[in-house]
Amino acid sequence: MALPSLTVSSSTGQLTGQGLDGCYRDGRRVLSRCEVRTAGGELFPVQGRLIAADRAQFTGVIRRSGERGPDPEIRMERLRCADGTERITFHSSATRFIRLPVEIHLGTDLADLGAVAVGLPGPELRAAVHGSGLRWSGRGAHAVVTATPTPQDALASAGLLRWELDLPPGGRHTLELRPRLEHCAAGPGGDTSIPATRTGPARSRTRSERPPRSWSAARLECDDHRADALLAGSLDDLHGLLMRDPALPTDVFVAGGFPWRCGLAPVDALWAARMLLPLGTRLAAGTLCTLARTQQIAPGADFGRIPGPLRDAGPHAPPDCTGIEATLLFPTVLAEARRWGLPDHETERLLPAAERCLQWLRTATDPRGGDRGGYLPDPAPDGPYRCETQAHAHRAAVLGADLLDACGSLGADGLRDWAAELRARFRADFWLEDRTGGRPAALLTGDGRPVPHLGAGAAHLLDTGLVGGGTYAPGLLNALQTDQLSSLLRGPAMDSGWGLRGLGAKEGGYNPFGHRSGAVRVHETAVAAAGLAAAGRDAAAGALAKGLLDAAESFGHRLPEMFAGDQRTAGGVPVPHPAACRPAAVAAAGAVHILIALAGLRPDVPAGTVTVRPLGTAPLGAMQLTGLTLAEQPFAVRVSRLGMGMVEEAADGLQLRS
Repeated sequence: MALPSLTVSSSTGQLTGQGLDGCYRDGRRVLSRCEVRTAGGELFPVQGRLIAADRAQFTGVIRRSGERGPDPEIRMERLRCADGTERITFHSSATRFIRLPVEIHLGTDLADLGAVAVGLPGPELRAAVHGSGLRWSGRGAHAVVTATPTPQDALASAGLLRWELDLPPGGRHTLELRPRLEHCAAGPGGDTSIPATRTGPARSRTRSERPPRSWSAARLECDDHRADALLAGSLDDLHGLLMRDPALPTDVFVAGGFPWRCGLAPVDALWAARMLLPLGTRLAAGTLCTLARTQQIAPGADFGRIPGPLRDAGPHAPPDCTGIEATLLFPTVLAEARRWGLPDHETERLLPAAERCLQWLRTATDPRGGDRGGYLPDPAPDGPYRCETQAHAHRAAVLGADLLDACGSLGADGLRDWAAELRARFRADFWLEDRTGGRPAALLTGDGRPVPHLGAGAAHLLDTGLVGGGTYAPGLLNALQTDQLSSLLRGPAMDSGWGLRGLGAKEGGYNPFGHRSGAVRVHETAVAAAGLAAAGRDAAAGALAKGLLDAAESFGHRLPEMFAGDQRTAGGVPVPHPAACRPAAVAAAGAVHILIALAGLRPDVPAGTVTVRPLGTAPLGAMQLTGLTLAEQPFAVRVSRLGMGMVEEAADGLQLRS
């Protein structure tokens, strides 16, 4: 994947036209079939692997009749890029000249990715010979495949290109395929056969045209080498998801994930930017600028709100609104980015949008008094009142007040007073006492009744955010309630052994494959682990981190967005959710977040300090993080097997606290 281009195939490398197989550009399937066949020989795939987020390599051998012994004489290697470009090389180990007939079967339906993803592709189109390849037309576009060298035969009716390759002893021969998409513009009389580009085909994005990495080249060297591979693979996936804002191409963000969210998903983009702040603030700045341009600025109840769709919230609650979460995350990300070293001019440029988000928060807070007064309904204006929404709102208010004070803006005192009142109300209204120590309610209904089920959304109550002096902001729970929630999250009902279930296994409606009712969501597990670490629950945080690392090994260090919440057993492996995005921004960024959280970094660049408080349990052994960025300068930290932290590289003048 190198958005807006991506290619999907099985490990054989053959594009069969089945399922999601195909080469896509701008959400359109340019090729659905690309099958290599050899006349007089059978092709056996032996290996397929990703060598980077945007490149894959496939190896096969060709068994020909008359060969002596078990050793194949011809090997085929396919190197494929995300834009569908392929170099297919045949290697001969024979001691004689070999003439090898090669056929490549091509086809496409030019279907939209969304239609293919839900199993509704279109019929395959009829090809026409075009230059040194084939061309298909339909649905307002043309797909063209150019072959090098020019095929010796092309059969349009079958979508077939043919070559007769002469392989000398120990020699090789390479074929190259380049697919491209041409959008059509309406010509005179509504004719749509005219390509929209003046200079011919629309170019696929090459590696040189890709957005540059918007974070530093972080590396991890750990006693548990699986962690090194997980960090590297996650950052590679995130690079494949990078996109430019068409309104201002210098601003970049990460798309939500393949196949369901290949464009801007505001909540996913903000969470990814926040979790990657230790690697620099450029992604956060680009993401915030992009979303600021979508913010509602017309007078009315939605003034200051960032748009976002509804999403399913499981069996116990109606859908929630991602736009509300994004609106509350915006000032949080800006405030924390400033702590990590976002330049003052960038902060000042984004401050008006953050102020509008905070103004919307105060406006949208339920004003009706009674037990629900002061709570934020989600979706507004009728609720319900979710515990995680109150956590997002409280964090936005506290960090937003800190930001307003630092920038000399008005309104900070009002936000702090509102947050203090919310804390007092929440601790009384949302906490349900029982003989085991109590639990937070998942939500209050519109008429104020608590819904007591325990889910992973409660982990957001531990995520309070960074304020000045390398400290964490106060949370909605008191110390005793925080201890109890930490115990509940680490209990067998919530912890599957691979990560945190979305809904406790003992709750009604639990389904290990329920994407909001029992499946393990990587993002929520990362939030829980980092929150437990910040609260000083080192053993619980380390156990969640190790469980997620064990799960990542089963997925080749490329975590899906979610996987089944079945209890871990000896010899068992986690099972991916069939609807999970992979790669997914929140999963890849969550993996980065949980690994860096083990080092316990708490920056305050405006005050010129950084606090390092790693987990005393050192769950992954000794670790060294290099290539981080703090105050726009390189930063490196080492953690010993005894849980002692030591800064090895930092900006001049940055004072270390422990």
